[in-house]
Amino acid sequence: MAKEITKKETTEKTDEQKVMPFGKQNYILVLIGIALLALGFILMLGGGSNDPDVFNEKMFDFRHITLSTILILAGFVVEIVAIFWKGKKK
Repeated sequence: MAKEITKKETTEKTDEQKVMPFGKQNYILVLIGIALLALGFILMLGGGSNDPDVFNEKMFDFRHITLSTILILAGFVVEIVAIFWKGKKK
């Protein structure tokens, strides 16, 4: 005979299916990581020259080379942490 499915069993299955893979903290960390990445790429802009025959040394300053790279790497690290972060179990 076929097994009868009770209402209790179906509600337990739907409760298990409603579990979200990420919590609120994960989404906040993802947004922080995206902001760091965007800021890093924005800081990397500029420093070039309009005239191709003129070389501009400003392209090699601290902001373009070091600060933007650190922010981009930090953004990727925050994104990885956001994916693997497990919040407190209730």
